[in-house]
Amino acid sequence: MNRGPLTWLALRSLALLSLALGTSAAAANDTGRIHWKAVDAAQVKLDGKTPLAWNVYQPDKKKDANLVLILLGHRYLAFDIKAKLVYAVFPNDLQAQGKDFDSDDLTQPSRVIPSSEWTERDIGPAESIQLKLGDYGRTLEIELPHLWDLRRGIY
Repeated sequence: MNRGPLTWLALRSLALLSLALGTSAAAANDTGRIHWKAVDAAQVKLDGKTPLAWNVYQPDKKKDANLVLILLGHRYLAFDIKAKLVYAVFPNDLQAQGKDFDSDDLTQPSRVIPSSEWTERDIGPAESIQLKLGDYGRTLEIELPHLWDLRRGIY
Protein backbone atom coordinates (compact mmCIF):
# COMPACT_ATOMS: atom_id res chain seq x y z
CA MET A 1 0.00 0.00 0.00
CA ASN A 2 1.45 3.35 -1.04
CA ARG A 3 0.86 6.21 1.37
CA GLY A 4 1.33 9.79 0.43
CA PRO A 5 3.54 12.28 2.27
CA LEU A 6 0.55 13.80 4.08
CA THR A 7 -0.42 10.42 5.53
CA TRP A 8 3.13 9.85 6.83
CA LEU A 9 3.19 13.35 8.27
CA ALA A 10 -0.15 12.77 10.01
CA LEU A 11 1.01 9.41 11.41
CA ARG A 12 4.30 10.89 12.62
CA SER A 13 2.45 13.82 14.26
CA LEU A 14 0.02 11.43 15.93
CA ALA A 15 2.90 9.32 17.28
CA LEU A 16 4.67 12.39 18.67
CA LEU A 17 1.45 13.64 20.24
CA SER A 18 0.77 10.29 21.95
CA LEU A 19 4.36 10.19 23.20
CA ALA A 20 4.02 13.70 24.63
CA LEU A 21 0.72 12.86 26.30
CA GLY A 22 2.18 9.67 27.79
CA THR A 23 5.16 11.59 29.18
CA SER A 24 2.97 14.28 30.74
CA ALA A 25 0.71 11.62 32.29
CA ALA A 26 3.75 9.92 33.83
CA ALA A 27 4.96 13.26 35.16
CA ALA A 28 1.53 13.92 36.66
CA ASN A 29 1.72 10.61 38.56
CA ASP A 30 5.15 11.57 39.97
CA THR A 31 3.95 14.62 41.91
CA GLY A 32 5.82 13.86 45.10
CA ARG A 33 3.01 11.75 46.55
CA ILE A 34 4.00 8.59 48.34
CA HIS A 35 2.16 5.29 47.97
CA TRP A 36 2.53 3.31 51.21
CA LYS A 37 2.25 -0.48 50.88
CA ALA A 38 1.68 -2.78 53.84
CA VAL A 39 4.71 -4.89 54.81
CA ASP A 40 3.28 -8.25 55.82
CA ALA A 41 6.50 -9.80 57.15
CA ALA A 42 7.36 -6.87 59.46
CA GLN A 43 7.22 -7.05 63.26
CA VAL A 44 6.66 -4.33 65.88
CA LYS A 45 7.30 -4.55 69.63
CA LEU A 46 6.76 -1.91 72.30
CA ASP A 47 8.84 -2.64 75.42
CA GLY A 48 9.29 -6.22 74.22
CA LYS A 49 5.55 -6.87 73.72
CA THR A 50 3.53 -6.90 70.52
CA PRO A 51 0.94 -4.07 70.56
CA LEU A 52 -2.73 -4.99 70.13
CA ALA A 53 -3.12 -2.84 67.00
CA TRP A 54 -0.18 -2.21 64.68
CA ASN A 55 0.84 -2.25 61.05
CA VAL A 56 3.93 -1.32 59.04
CA TYR A 57 3.98 0.40 55.64
CA GLN A 58 6.82 1.29 53.28
CA PRO A 59 6.82 3.32 50.06
CA ASP A 60 6.59 1.32 46.87
CA LYS A 61 9.47 3.34 45.35
CA LYS A 62 12.93 2.04 46.19
CA LYS A 63 14.37 5.57 46.41
CA ASP A 64 12.22 6.15 49.54
CA ALA A 65 13.29 2.89 51.23
CA ASN A 66 14.53 4.81 54.29
CA LEU A 67 10.94 5.85 55.14
CA VAL A 68 8.59 3.72 57.24
CA LEU A 69 5.01 4.41 58.34
CA ILE A 70 3.77 2.62 61.45
CA LEU A 71 0.32 2.34 62.94
CA LEU A 72 0.76 1.98 66.70
CA GLY A 73 -2.59 1.66 68.45
CA HIS A 74 -4.58 4.62 67.12
CA ARG A 75 -1.48 6.63 66.25
CA TYR A 76 0.51 6.84 63.02
CA LEU A 77 4.24 7.55 63.11
CA ALA A 78 6.55 8.19 60.15
CA PHE A 79 10.20 7.19 60.50
CA ASP A 80 13.16 8.40 58.50
CA ILE A 81 15.62 5.65 59.36
CA LYS A 82 18.55 7.31 57.60
CA ALA A 83 18.10 10.64 59.43
CA LYS A 84 16.99 8.85 62.65
CA LEU A 85 13.88 11.01 63.04
CA VAL A 86 10.27 10.23 64.00
CA TYR A 87 7.32 12.34 62.81
CA ALA A 88 3.73 12.53 64.03
CA VAL A 89 1.21 11.72 61.30
CA PHE A 90 -2.41 12.80 61.47
CA PRO A 91 -5.01 10.37 60.05
CA ASN A 92 -6.32 13.04 57.65
CA ASP A 93 -2.81 13.16 56.07
CA LEU A 94 -3.41 9.64 54.70
CA GLN A 95 -5.80 8.68 51.93
CA ALA A 96 -6.80 5.00 52.02
CA GLN A 97 -6.26 3.00 48.82
CA GLY A 98 -7.61 -0.42 49.79
CA LYS A 99 -5.27 -1.67 52.51
CA ASP A 100 -2.56 0.77 51.40
CA PHE A 101 -2.29 4.57 51.72
CA ASP A 102 -1.32 7.59 49.63
CA SER A 103 0.08 10.74 51.19
CA ASP A 104 2.10 13.84 50.59
CA ASP A 105 5.49 14.19 52.26
CA LEU A 106 5.01 13.33 55.94
CA THR A 107 8.47 14.42 57.09
CA GLN A 108 7.78 17.96 58.24
CA PRO A 109 10.15 19.52 60.80
CA SER A 110 7.23 20.88 62.84
CA ARG A 111 6.02 17.32 63.54
CA VAL A 112 9.24 15.79 64.88
CA ILE A 113 8.76 13.57 67.94
CA PRO A 114 11.75 13.32 70.28
CA SER A 115 13.54 9.99 70.04
CA SER A 116 16.86 8.61 71.24
CA GLU A 117 18.99 5.48 71.55
CA TRP A 118 18.66 4.45 67.90
CA THR A 119 20.29 1.13 67.02
CA GLU A 120 20.19 -0.74 63.73
CA ARG A 121 21.23 -4.36 63.26
CA ASP A 122 21.14 -6.84 60.44
CA ILE A 123 19.49 -9.99 61.83
CA GLY A 124 19.66 -12.23 58.77
CA PRO A 125 16.53 -11.92 56.66
CA ALA A 126 15.51 -8.66 58.35
CA GLU A 127 16.82 -5.38 59.70
CA SER A 128 16.10 -4.57 63.34
CA ILE A 129 15.66 -0.93 64.36
CA GLN A 130 15.34 -0.10 68.02
CA LEU A 131 14.73 3.35 69.50
CA LYS A 132 13.26 5.07 72.50
CA LEU A 133 10.24 7.32 71.85
CA GLY A 134 10.60 10.47 73.92
CA ASP A 135 6.88 11.20 74.35
CA TYR A 136 6.02 7.59 75.33
CA GLY A 137 9.24 6.94 77.21
CA ARG A 138 9.10 3.40 75.83
CA THR A 139 11.35 1.34 73.60
CA LEU A 140 10.06 0.56 70.11
CA GLU A 141 11.54 -2.25 68.04
CA ILE A 142 10.79 -2.65 64.34
CA GLU A 143 11.88 -5.59 62.20
CA LEU A 144 11.76 -4.92 58.47
CA PRO A 145 12.44 -7.69 55.94
CA HIS A 146 15.28 -6.96 53.56
CA LEU A 147 14.34 -6.04 50.01
CA TRP A 148 15.20 -8.76 47.54
CA ASP A 149 18.09 -8.00 45.20
CA LEU A 150 17.29 -10.20 42.23
CA ARG A 151 20.54 -9.25 40.51
CA ARG A 152 22.51 -11.04 43.22
CA GLY A 153 19.89 -13.66 44.06
CA ILE A 154 19.82 -12.76 47.74
CA TYR A 155 17.92 -10.46 50.07
